[in-house]
Amino acid sequence: MKIKDMIVMCLSNLLKRKVRTLLTVMGVVIGTCAIVIMVSLGLGLQKTQEEALAQMGDLTVISVYNYGTVTDQPLDDAMLQSFRELPKVTAVTPCYTPEQWGCFTIKSGKYQYSGQIMGVDMNALSALGYTTDQGELPTDGNYEGVVLFGADAVYDFYNPKSRNGGWARYGEDPFVDVMEDKLELVINKTDGQSSKKLPTYKLKCAAVLTSDWSKNPSPGWAVFMDIDYLKKLEAEYKKLNGVKTDKNKVESYQNAVVKVADMKDVEAVEEIIKSYGFETNSMESIRKPMEEQARSQQMILGGLGAISLLVAALGITNTMIMSIYERTREIGVMKVLGCLVSNIRTMFLMEAGTIGFTGGVIGVGISYIISFIINTLSAGGGSSDYFGMMGGGIGGSSIIPWWLVVGALIFSTLVGLISGFSPANRAVKISALTAIRQE
Repeated sequence: MKIKDMIVMCLSNLLKRKVRTLLTVMGVVIGTCAIVIMVSLGLGLQKTQEEALAQMGDLTVISVYNYGTVTDQPLDDAMLQSFRELPKVTAVTPCYTPEQWGCFTIKSGKYQYSGQIMGVDMNALSALGYTTDQGELPTDGNYEGVVLFGADAVYDFYNPKSRNGGWARYGEDPFVDVMEDKLELVINKTDGQSSKKLPTYKLKCAAVLTSDWSKNPSPGWAVFMDIDYLKKLEAEYKKLNGVKTDKNKVESYQNAVVKVADMKDVEAVEEIIKSYGFETNSMESIRKPMEEQARSQQMILGGLGAISLLVAALGITNTMIMSIYERTREIGVMKVLGCLVSNIRTMFLMEAGTIGFTGGVIGVGISYIISFIINTLSAGGGSSDYFGMMGGGIGGSSIIPWWLVVGALIFSTLVGLISGFSPANRAVKISALTAIRQE
Protein backbone atom coordinates (compact mmCIF):
# COMPACT_ATOMS: atom_id res chain seq x y z
CA MET A 1 0.00 0.00 0.00
CA LYS A 2 1.36 3.38 -1.01
CA ILE A 3 1.82 6.15 1.56
CA LYS A 4 -0.63 8.30 -0.39
CA ASP A 5 -3.33 5.63 -0.11
CA MET A 6 -2.72 5.29 3.65
CA ILE A 7 -3.06 9.06 4.13
CA VAL A 8 -6.34 9.15 2.20
CA MET A 9 -7.67 6.16 4.16
CA CYS A 10 -6.53 7.72 7.44
CA LEU A 11 -8.37 11.00 6.80
CA SER A 12 -11.42 9.14 5.49
CA ASN A 13 -11.67 7.00 8.64
CA LEU A 14 -11.36 10.05 10.91
CA LEU A 15 -14.01 12.00 9.00
CA LYS A 16 -16.45 9.08 9.08
CA ARG A 17 -16.75 9.51 12.83
CA LYS A 18 -16.69 13.32 13.03
CA VAL A 19 -18.16 13.72 16.51
CA ARG A 20 -15.87 11.17 18.15
CA THR A 21 -12.82 12.57 16.35
CA LEU A 22 -13.78 16.13 17.28
CA LEU A 23 -14.19 15.27 20.96
CA THR A 24 -10.85 13.44 21.01
CA VAL A 25 -9.11 16.36 19.28
CA MET A 26 -10.66 18.76 21.79
CA GLY A 27 -9.07 16.78 24.61
CA VAL A 28 -5.67 17.28 22.99
CA VAL A 29 -6.47 20.96 22.41
CA ILE A 30 -7.23 21.49 26.09
CA GLY A 31 -4.10 19.64 27.19
CA THR A 32 -1.83 21.52 24.74
CA CYS A 33 -3.42 24.82 25.71
CA ALA A 34 -2.88 24.10 29.39
CA ILE A 35 0.81 23.26 28.93
CA VAL A 36 1.59 26.23 26.67
CA ILE A 37 -0.23 28.78 28.84
CA MET A 38 1.16 27.46 32.11
CA VAL A 39 4.74 27.44 30.81
CA SER A 40 4.27 30.88 29.21
CA LEU A 41 3.09 32.28 32.54
CA GLY A 42 6.20 30.86 34.20
CA LEU A 43 8.43 32.44 31.52
CA GLY A 44 6.58 35.74 31.97
CA LEU A 45 7.18 35.61 35.71
CA GLN A 46 10.88 34.90 35.18
CA LYS A 47 11.22 37.85 32.78
CA THR A 48 9.40 40.12 35.23
CA GLN A 49 11.79 39.11 38.00
CA GLU A 50 14.83 39.76 35.79
CA GLU A 51 13.52 43.20 34.83
CA ALA A 52 12.87 44.01 38.48
CA LEU A 53 16.44 42.95 39.32
CA ALA A 54 17.80 45.03 36.44
CA GLN A 55 16.14 48.08 37.96
CA MET A 56 17.95 47.34 41.22
CA GLY A 57 21.36 47.12 39.56
CA ASP A 58 23.47 45.61 36.78
CA LEU A 59 23.15 41.82 36.87
CA THR A 60 26.62 41.36 35.35
CA VAL A 61 28.62 43.45 37.85
CA ILE A 62 30.57 42.02 40.79
CA SER A 63 31.75 44.26 43.63
CA VAL A 64 34.99 43.09 45.22
CA TYR A 65 35.88 44.19 48.78
CA ASN A 66 39.20 43.99 50.55
CA TYR A 67 38.31 45.16 54.06
CA GLY A 68 37.61 42.55 56.72
CA THR A 69 39.21 39.88 54.57
CA VAL A 70 41.86 37.43 55.71
CA THR A 71 44.19 37.20 52.73
CA ASP A 72 47.86 37.63 51.99
CA GLN A 73 47.11 38.94 48.53
CA PRO A 74 46.48 42.68 48.24
CA LEU A 75 43.81 44.11 45.97
CA ASP A 76 46.38 46.02 43.95
CA ASP A 77 46.94 46.76 40.27
CA ALA A 78 48.51 43.35 39.69
CA MET A 79 45.49 41.60 41.18
CA LEU A 80 43.11 43.72 39.11
CA GLN A 81 45.06 42.77 35.99
CA SER A 82 44.59 39.09 36.87
CA PHE A 83 40.86 39.78 37.13
CA ARG A 84 40.90 41.33 33.64
CA GLU A 85 42.51 38.17 32.26
CA LEU A 86 39.74 35.92 33.61
CA PRO A 87 37.44 34.40 30.97
CA LYS A 88 34.22 36.34 30.32
CA VAL A 89 35.47 39.46 32.17
CA THR A 90 35.00 42.58 30.02
CA ALA A 91 36.03 45.43 32.34
CA VAL A 92 37.59 46.07 35.75
CA THR A 93 37.99 49.30 37.67
CA PRO A 94 39.20 50.12 41.17
CA CYS A 95 37.21 52.58 43.30
CA TYR A 96 39.81 54.82 44.87
CA THR A 97 39.51 57.82 47.17
CA PRO A 98 42.50 59.65 48.74
CA GLU A 99 43.46 58.61 52.26
CA GLN A 100 42.89 62.14 53.62
CA TRP A 101 39.54 63.84 53.14
CA GLY A 102 39.65 67.40 51.81
CA CYS A 103 42.94 67.08 49.95
CA PHE A 104 41.63 69.05 47.02
CA THR A 105 39.19 71.80 46.15
CA ILE A 106 37.78 72.33 42.68
CA LYS A 107 37.21 76.02 41.97
CA SER A 108 35.41 78.01 39.31
CA GLY A 109 35.54 81.73 39.91
CA LYS A 110 34.13 82.50 43.35
CA TYR A 111 32.52 79.08 43.64
CA GLN A 112 34.18 75.91 44.88
CA TYR A 113 33.48 72.18 45.17
CA SER A 114 34.79 70.19 48.12
CA GLY A 115 32.87 66.96 47.62
CA GLN A 116 33.99 63.43 46.82
CA ILE A 117 36.59 62.82 44.12
CA MET A 118 36.74 59.21 42.99
CA GLY A 119 39.59 57.61 41.06
CA VAL A 120 38.47 55.09 38.43
CA ASP A 121 39.70 53.42 35.26
CA MET A 122 38.29 55.71 32.57
CA ASN A 123 38.61 52.93 29.96
CA ALA A 124 36.11 50.77 31.87
CA LEU A 125 33.26 53.27 32.26
CA SER A 126 31.64 52.62 28.88
CA ALA A 127 31.63 48.84 29.40
CA LEU A 128 30.21 49.33 32.91
CA GLY A 129 27.20 51.07 31.40
CA TYR A 130 27.74 54.66 32.51
CA THR A 131 25.81 57.17 30.42
CA THR A 132 25.97 60.94 30.13
CA ASP A 133 23.52 63.82 30.29
CA GLN A 134 26.03 66.14 28.63
CA GLY A 135 29.19 65.45 26.67
CA GLU A 136 30.70 62.06 25.98
CA LEU A 137 32.82 59.57 27.90
CA PRO A 138 36.51 60.08 27.07
CA THR A 139 38.16 57.26 25.13
CA ASP A 140 41.37 58.74 23.71
CA GLY A 141 43.57 57.51 26.58
CA ASN A 142 44.76 61.01 27.51
CA TYR A 143 42.96 61.52 30.80
CA GLU A 144 45.27 63.97 32.59
CA GLY A 145 43.19 66.86 33.88
CA VAL A 146 39.93 65.26 32.65
CA VAL A 147 37.03 64.98 35.10
CA LEU A 148 33.47 63.68 34.94
CA PHE A 149 30.86 65.32 37.16
CA GLY A 150 27.85 63.43 38.51
CA ALA A 151 24.49 64.97 37.67
CA ASP A 152 23.95 65.84 41.35
CA ALA A 153 27.53 66.91 42.02
CA VAL A 154 27.15 70.00 39.81
CA TYR A 155 24.86 71.42 42.54
CA ASP A 156 27.61 71.05 45.14
CA PHE A 157 29.38 74.22 44.06
CA TYR A 158 28.90 76.93 46.66
CA ASN A 159 30.07 80.41 47.49
CA PRO A 160 32.19 80.20 50.68
CA LYS A 161 31.70 83.93 51.32
CA SER A 162 27.91 83.68 51.30
CA ARG A 163 26.26 83.81 54.71
CA ASN A 164 23.61 81.21 53.97
CA GLY A 165 26.00 78.70 52.41
CA GLY A 166 25.23 79.76 48.87
CA TRP A 167 24.25 76.38 47.36
CA ALA A 168 22.07 76.27 44.28
CA ARG A 169 18.61 74.75 44.58
CA TYR A 170 17.38 71.80 42.55
CA GLY A 171 15.28 72.88 39.62
CA GLU A 172 17.41 76.00 39.19
CA ASP A 173 20.52 76.32 37.08
CA PRO A 174 23.66 75.34 39.02
CA PHE A 175 26.10 78.14 39.80
CA VAL A 176 28.76 76.62 37.58
CA ASP A 177 28.37 75.26 34.07
CA VAL A 178 31.02 72.56 34.35
CA MET A 179 31.03 71.96 30.59
CA GLU A 180 31.76 75.60 29.73
CA ASP A 181 33.22 77.45 32.75
CA LYS A 182 36.89 77.28 33.67
CA LEU A 183 37.76 74.73 36.34
CA GLU A 184 40.89 74.33 38.40
CA LEU A 185 41.94 71.98 41.17
CA VAL A 186 43.69 73.42 44.20
CA ILE A 187 45.85 71.23 46.47
CA ASN A 188 44.99 72.22 50.03
CA LYS A 189 47.39 72.95 52.90
CA THR A 190 46.35 71.25 56.11
CA ASP A 191 47.35 74.08 58.45
CA GLY A 192 45.40 76.58 56.35
CA GLN A 193 48.02 79.26 57.12
CA SER A 194 50.37 78.92 54.18
CA SER A 195 51.37 82.26 52.70
CA LYS A 196 52.57 80.57 49.55
CA LYS A 197 50.34 80.22 46.55
CA LEU A 198 48.83 76.73 46.58
CA PRO A 199 49.50 74.43 43.61
CA THR A 200 46.70 74.50 41.05
CA TYR A 201 45.92 72.30 38.05
CA LYS A 202 43.61 73.07 35.15
CA LEU A 203 40.71 70.70 34.72
CA LYS A 204 38.40 69.97 31.83
CA CYS A 205 34.98 68.36 32.31
CA ALA A 206 34.39 65.89 29.48
CA ALA A 207 30.85 64.92 30.49
CA VAL A 208 28.12 65.10 33.12
CA LEU A 209 27.22 61.55 34.12
CA THR A 210 23.61 60.43 34.41
CA SER A 211 22.61 59.93 38.02
CA ASP A 212 22.24 56.21 38.74
CA TRP A 213 22.34 55.07 42.35
CA SER A 214 22.24 51.41 41.36
CA LYS A 215 25.79 51.63 40.01
CA ASN A 216 28.95 51.09 42.02
CA PRO A 217 30.57 53.54 42.28
CA SER A 218 27.56 55.80 41.97
CA PRO A 219 28.15 58.92 39.84
CA GLY A 220 25.45 60.94 41.63
CA TRP A 221 27.38 63.19 44.04
CA ALA A 222 30.91 62.31 42.94
CA VAL A 223 33.50 63.62 40.52
CA PHE A 224 35.29 60.88 38.58
CA MET A 225 38.97 61.25 37.73
CA ASP A 226 41.51 58.92 36.17
CA ILE A 227 43.03 56.92 39.00
CA ASP A 228 46.64 57.43 37.89
CA TYR A 229 46.15 61.19 37.70
CA LEU A 230 44.44 61.23 41.11
CA LYS A 231 47.36 59.33 42.65
CA LYS A 232 49.74 61.86 41.14
CA LEU A 233 47.79 64.71 42.73
CA GLU A 234 47.67 62.87 46.04
CA ALA A 235 51.45 62.49 45.97
CA GLU A 236 51.72 66.30 45.47
CA TYR A 237 49.40 66.81 48.45
CA LYS A 238 51.53 64.60 50.68
CA LYS A 239 54.70 66.39 49.54
CA LEU A 240 53.16 69.81 50.23
CA ASN A 241 51.92 68.84 53.68
CA GLY A 242 54.87 66.68 54.69
CA VAL A 243 52.84 63.51 54.96
CA LYS A 244 55.21 60.59 55.26
CA THR A 245 54.41 57.37 53.45
CA ASP A 246 54.90 54.10 55.28
CA LYS A 247 57.27 52.13 53.06
CA ASN A 248 56.20 48.86 54.68
CA LYS A 249 52.54 49.45 53.89
CA VAL A 250 51.29 47.35 51.00
CA GLU A 251 49.23 49.33 48.49
CA SER A 252 45.74 47.89 48.27
CA TYR A 253 42.39 49.21 47.12
CA GLN A 254 39.43 48.85 49.43
CA ASN A 255 37.12 47.79 46.65
CA ALA A 256 36.90 47.27 42.90
CA VAL A 257 34.23 46.48 40.32
CA VAL A 258 34.33 43.61 37.82
CA LYS A 259 32.09 43.50 34.74
CA VAL A 260 31.20 40.10 33.26
CA ALA A 261 29.97 39.48 29.70
CA ASP A 262 26.79 37.61 30.66
CA MET A 263 24.89 37.09 33.90
CA LYS A 264 25.24 33.33 33.42
CA ASP A 265 29.00 33.74 33.92
CA VAL A 266 28.74 35.82 37.11
CA GLU A 267 28.70 32.86 39.50
CA ALA A 268 31.81 31.23 38.01
CA VAL A 269 33.82 34.48 37.98
CA GLU A 270 32.66 35.33 41.50
CA GLU A 271 33.83 31.95 42.80
CA ILE A 272 37.30 32.50 41.29
CA ILE A 273 37.58 35.94 42.93
CA LYS A 274 36.46 34.47 46.26
CA SER A 275 39.17 31.84 45.97
CA TYR A 276 41.72 34.65 46.22
CA GLY A 277 40.28 35.46 49.63
CA PHE A 278 38.22 38.56 48.78
CA GLU A 279 34.63 39.28 49.69
CA THR A 280 32.24 39.81 46.79
CA ASN A 281 28.75 41.04 46.23
CA SER A 282 26.52 40.83 43.17
CA MET A 283 22.91 40.51 42.16
CA GLU A 284 23.57 36.77 41.74
CA SER A 285 22.81 36.24 45.43
CA ILE A 286 19.30 37.56 44.76
CA ARG A 287 18.85 36.39 41.17
CA LYS A 288 19.70 32.73 41.72
CA PRO A 289 17.06 32.03 44.44
CA MET A 290 14.48 33.91 42.38
CA GLU A 291 15.43 31.92 39.28
CA GLU A 292 15.14 28.63 41.19
CA GLN A 293 11.75 29.70 42.51
CA ALA A 294 10.61 30.62 39.00
CA ARG A 295 11.87 27.27 37.66
CA SER A 296 9.94 25.41 40.37
CA GLN A 297 6.81 27.35 39.51
CA GLN A 298 7.31 26.54 35.82
CA MET A 299 7.57 22.83 36.65
CA ILE A 300 4.41 22.97 38.75
CA LEU A 301 2.50 24.89 36.09
CA GLY A 302 3.81 22.63 33.31
CA GLY A 303 2.89 19.56 35.39
CA LEU A 304 -0.69 20.77 35.67
CA GLY A 305 -0.83 21.11 31.90
CA ALA A 306 0.76 17.66 31.44
CA ILE A 307 -2.04 16.12 33.52
CA SER A 308 -4.57 17.59 31.09
CA LEU A 309 -2.64 16.13 28.15
CA LEU A 310 -2.48 12.75 29.91
CA VAL A 311 -6.28 12.76 30.10
CA ALA A 312 -6.31 13.58 26.38
CA ALA A 313 -3.98 10.61 25.76
CA LEU A 314 -6.48 8.31 27.44
CA GLY A 315 -9.14 9.74 25.15
CA ILE A 316 -7.05 8.98 22.07
CA THR A 317 -6.42 5.44 23.27
CA ASN A 318 -10.13 4.91 23.86
CA THR A 319 -10.98 6.29 20.40
CA MET A 320 -8.48 4.02 18.66
CA ILE A 321 -9.63 0.92 20.56
CA MET A 322 -13.25 1.64 19.66
CA SER A 323 -12.18 2.15 16.06
CA ILE A 324 -10.55 -1.28 16.04
CA TYR A 325 -13.72 -2.94 17.37
CA GLU A 326 -15.81 -1.24 14.70
CA ARG A 327 -13.35 -2.00 11.89
CA THR A 328 -12.42 -5.60 12.76
CA ARG A 329 -14.00 -6.96 9.57
CA GLU A 330 -12.22 -4.26 7.51
CA ILE A 331 -8.89 -5.28 9.04
CA GLY A 332 -9.55 -8.92 8.14
CA VAL A 333 -10.38 -8.03 4.53
CA MET A 334 -7.15 -5.99 4.28
CA LYS A 335 -5.12 -8.98 5.51
CA VAL A 336 -6.84 -11.38 3.07
CA LEU A 337 -6.12 -8.99 0.18
CA GLY A 338 -2.43 -9.16 1.05
CA CYS A 339 -2.00 -5.87 2.90
CA LEU A 340 1.20 -5.92 4.94
CA VAL A 341 0.93 -6.01 8.72
CA SER A 342 3.25 -3.00 8.91
CA ASN A 343 0.88 -1.01 6.68
CA ILE A 344 -2.05 -1.73 8.99
CA ARG A 345 -0.01 -0.66 12.01
CA THR A 346 1.16 2.49 10.20
CA MET A 347 -2.38 3.45 9.24
CA PHE A 348 -3.64 3.30 12.84
CA LEU A 349 -0.57 5.19 14.09
CA MET A 350 -1.17 7.85 11.42
CA GLU A 351 -4.72 8.30 12.65
CA ALA A 352 -3.57 8.67 16.25
CA GLY A 353 -0.72 10.99 15.27
CA THR A 354 -3.07 13.14 13.17
CA ILE A 355 -5.40 13.56 16.12
CA GLY A 356 -2.46 14.61 18.32
CA PHE A 357 -0.96 16.99 15.75
CA THR A 358 -4.29 18.60 14.85
CA GLY A 359 -5.10 19.12 18.51
CA GLY A 360 -1.64 20.60 19.04
CA VAL A 361 -2.00 23.10 16.19
CA ILE A 362 -5.42 24.26 17.38
CA GLY A 363 -4.22 24.34 21.00
CA VAL A 364 -1.24 26.54 20.11
CA GLY A 365 -3.48 28.90 18.16
CA ILE A 366 -5.89 29.25 21.09
CA SER A 367 -2.91 29.69 23.43
CA TYR A 368 -1.80 32.76 21.49
CA ILE A 369 -5.28 34.25 21.88
CA ILE A 370 -5.35 33.55 25.62
CA SER A 371 -1.81 34.93 25.99
CA PHE A 372 -2.87 38.14 24.24
CA ILE A 373 -5.83 38.53 26.59
CA ILE A 374 -3.67 37.92 29.66
CA ASN A 375 -1.05 40.46 28.56
CA THR A 376 -3.74 43.01 27.73
CA LEU A 377 -5.34 42.65 31.16
CA SER A 378 -1.93 42.75 32.86
CA ALA A 379 -0.69 45.82 30.97
CA GLY A 380 -4.01 47.59 31.45
CA GLY A 381 -4.11 46.94 35.19
CA GLY A 382 -7.02 44.54 34.96
CA SER A 383 -8.93 43.34 37.99
CA SER A 384 -7.39 39.89 37.98
CA ASP A 385 -5.10 39.57 40.99
CA TYR A 386 -3.45 36.51 39.54
CA PHE A 387 -2.58 38.19 36.24
CA GLY A 388 -1.41 41.27 38.09
CA MET A 389 0.81 39.17 40.33
CA MET A 390 2.30 37.25 37.42
CA GLY A 391 2.85 40.26 35.17
CA GLY A 392 3.31 43.12 37.54
CA GLY A 393 2.73 45.42 34.60
CA ILE A 394 6.33 44.90 33.41
CA GLY A 395 6.80 43.31 30.00
CA GLY A 396 3.53 41.33 30.09
CA SER A 397 2.83 38.13 31.97
CA SER A 398 2.64 35.51 29.22
CA ILE A 399 5.52 34.77 26.84
CA ILE A 400 5.28 32.11 24.11
CA PRO A 401 8.71 31.64 22.46
CA TRP A 402 9.14 29.68 19.24
CA TRP A 403 10.69 26.70 21.01
CA LEU A 404 7.60 26.33 23.19
CA VAL A 405 5.40 26.19 20.08
CA VAL A 406 7.61 23.58 18.40
CA GLY A 407 7.86 21.59 21.62
CA ALA A 408 4.09 21.63 22.14
CA LEU A 409 3.45 20.37 18.59
CA ILE A 410 6.05 17.60 18.89
CA PHE A 411 4.78 16.62 22.34
CA SER A 412 1.11 16.49 21.31
CA THR A 413 1.99 14.43 18.22
CA LEU A 414 4.08 12.02 20.31
CA VAL A 415 1.21 11.70 22.79
CA GLY A 416 -1.02 10.71 19.89
CA LEU A 417 1.47 8.18 18.52
CA ILE A 418 2.20 6.64 21.92
CA SER A 419 -1.52 6.43 22.72
CA GLY A 420 -2.18 4.71 19.41
CA PHE A 421 0.72 2.28 19.62
CA SER A 422 -1.01 -0.33 21.76
CA PRO A 423 -4.29 -0.28 19.76
CA ALA A 424 -2.28 -0.51 16.50
CA ASN A 425 -0.45 -3.59 17.74
CA ARG A 426 -3.77 -5.04 18.83
CA ALA A 427 -5.16 -4.48 15.34
CA VAL A 428 -2.36 -6.37 13.57
CA LYS A 429 -2.75 -9.37 15.90
CA ILE A 430 -6.38 -9.95 14.92
CA SER A 431 -6.84 -13.22 13.01
CA ALA A 432 -7.90 -12.58 9.40
CA LEU A 433 -10.34 -15.55 9.40
CA THR A 434 -11.94 -14.49 12.72
CA ALA A 435 -12.17 -10.87 11.53
CA ILE A 436 -13.96 -11.82 8.27
CA ARG A 437 -16.51 -13.99 10.10
CA GLN A 438 -17.34 -11.14 12.56
CA GLU A 439 -20.60 -9.37 11.76
